Amino acid sequence: MTQLSAINLLYWRDIKQTGIVFGSLLLLLFSLTQFSVVSVVAYLALAGLSATISFRIYKSVLQAVQKTDEGHPFKAYLDMEMNLSQDQIQKYTDCLQLYVNSTVKELRRLFLVQDLVDSLKFAVLMWLLTYVGALFNGLTLLIMAVVSMFTLPVVYDKYQAQIDQYLGLVRTHINTVVAKIQAKIPGAKRKAE
Repeated sequence: MTQLSAINLLYWRDIKQTGIVFGSLLLLLFSLTQFSVVSVVAYLALAGLSATISFRIYKSVLQAVQKTDEGHPFKAYLDMEMNLSQDQIQKYTDCLQLYVNSTVKELRRLFLVQDLVDSLKFAVLMWLLTYVGALFNGLTLLIMAVVSMFTLPVVYDKYQAQIDQYLGLVRTHINTVVAKIQAKIPGAKRKAE
């Protein structure tokens, strides 16, 4: 999926396709709240197998009745090449390695207090996440993230002027509070803006 098609999906430009993806994701996540991952995967596999076996039997009966020789109904998919090349695997592992290395480097910087203000911000974030974790489990947060992913871009697109105005006020207030805190902490260096 290209970046443009993902954006089109999140902005509901093709309502039918977005509805199918959004509904399927929510159904999967709500299923995971009731059943184990193994059960959900097994039920999805059984549903898929039931559909393909039924379609194969239907086509075989139809070919026998009409006395045609169309062949296997999934022949085009069976003949498709589905192997990843060594270059593709190398590209994805290089990308993954870049993300892992940058994450480890940033965590090392935060935990070993290279910048006191950044480490304090991280500590406050972790402290706030303890309260979030007490209120929600990971699956609930994932459901909220999926719903937000499909609703917030559309809402922002529609009410961009009002949202930008209020975000500007919040950003100004946060910057003044951070500047006051930095002024009171000895040894806290200010970043050039």
